Amino acid sequence: MATKKYIELQDFSDADLASEISQTEAQLKSLKFDHAIKGLDNPMSLKEVRRDISRLKTEARKRELSNMTNDQKAMRSKIVARRKRK
Repeated sequence: MATKKYIELQDFSDADLASEISQTEAQLKSLKFDHAIKGLDNPMSLKEVRRDISRLKTEARKRELSNMTNDQKAMRSKIVARRKRK
């Protein structure tokens, strides 16, 4: 079942998605710093922000894969198969 946050991400443009990723990563860095220096009132906010970053990056990768041509997808499949053999 899709969460509300995930549904909202689908409405973002590619540029908005990229800027949101960079902003959220900066927010995580700031939270980590604050947590190390003085502690956070709610340390679970770190977990929430990490999950938000993962949602954003997953949506970006999903869009990247959907824009690939069939030749690019075939080449990607070969690379994945080659990695599995090792």
